[in-house]
Amino acid sequence: MDEVYMDIPAVRQMAKNFGQIGEVLQAVNAALEALVTILKTTAFIGLVGGFALIQFIEMIKPHVKRMADKCHELNQDLDSSVVAYERSEKRGATRFY
Repeated sequence: MDEVYMDIPAVRQMAKNFGQIGEVLQAVNAALEALVTILKTTAFIGLVGGFALIQFIEMIKPHVKRMADKCHELNQDLDSSVVAYERSEKRGATRFY
């Protein structure tokens, strides 16, 4: 019979890392939003190329937000799996299927 073992400190560190990455990506997303607002204001008064930059940032923002959300989700899933493993619950083993 095969047994499953988990390096609990390593998995908790992975969860923490994903949480930190998610926070950084959320900050990047907020900075991009602020930049778009500034560019829209300056484009209104005549900044050449501002509109193209706005379009580029608007294209990138959803991807950054999606990655931030996924990192937070991984953080929660990893933490939940550690708790389930520590409690010897079977459902923790199927968390990632």
